[in-house]
Amino acid sequence: MTRRVAAIDCGTNSIRLLVADVDPATGQLVDLDRRMTIVRLGQGVDRTGRLAPEALERTFAACRDYAAIIKEHGAERLRFVATSASRDASNRDDFVCGVMDILGVEPEVITGDQEAELSFTGATKELTGRDDLAKPYLVVDIGGGSTEFVVGDGQVGAARSVDIGCVRLTERHLVHDGKVSDPPTPDEITAMRADIEAALDLAEKTVPLREARTLVGLAGSVTTISAIAQNLPAYDTEAIHHSRVSHDRVREITDSLLHSTHAERATIPSMHPGRVDVIGAGALVLLSIMERIGAEEVVVSEHDILDGIAFHAALDSC
Repeated sequence: MTRRVAAIDCGTNSIRLLVADVDPATGQLVDLDRRMTIVRLGQGVDRTGRLAPEALERTFAACRDYAAIIKEHGAERLRFVATSASRDASNRDDFVCGVMDILGVEPEVITGDQEAELSFTGATKELTGRDDLAKPYLVVDIGGGSTEFVVGDGQVGAARSVDIGCVRLTERHLVHDGKVSDPPTPDEITAMRADIEAALDLAEKTVPLREARTLVGLAGSVTTISAIAQNLPAYDTEAIHHSRVSHDRVREITDSLLHSTHAERATIPSMHPGRVDVIGAGALVLLSIMERIGAEEVVVSEHDILDGIAFHAALDSC
């Protein structure tokens, strides 16, 4: 029986909404409304350990917009999942209370392992049965504050979340006196790369990254790289979903992004304004992963943790 559900994924950089009709028996998911707002909830969390008041207000404003959309579509159930930034914040109760006041549900501040499982479900459900994609899959979700690694063959075999994300790396290595390096210096790029490599070492203690036969990349950094690789005149979900980007092309794009200025990156037609300052770090994470595991290409998915949240919301409402 099809159920109409709403799913919200609140990360470090963006908050996203999906309203969908889901059949729990078949796993079929039909979008009714899917949207994303850059709120930068994780602004300064790595440095202060707290959610900034202005970041909270941006997030609550988006929640108010989403509440109206959910009501309009008549969703039976809403599941709100919060990830890296709200896990790390000492004042996360302010965030929880604000969300409850607006949406009437308590945000689930999930663990990295839970985040990884939801991402894997959302990304791989429609890949099962495809002969052109060898298993096991390595699903990589490059977020703002963390990156999730999940290896599985139909279901999760091993998962790990590590604290490297496009926002966290940018703030840690490229922000000085409130300004982002434009472009980063060679020393800053080297330091960022060392940070990523240390995190990959940590991930490999839990997840057999090199056993994967298909790399599936999720979230805004990866989808934006696909859009750039295709020279899209605007962000196009249909063109991006299940596209493939070669290792050589990812390397070229990463090099270009890391050596361009803010103004130059902002002119890329498919670039969301909220990603202009952090896309270089996100691209470097993807490139480092591909080099670590020897991946010749990445399969890009627009379906990710948000779809996993919606699927589980439908199961919970049965």
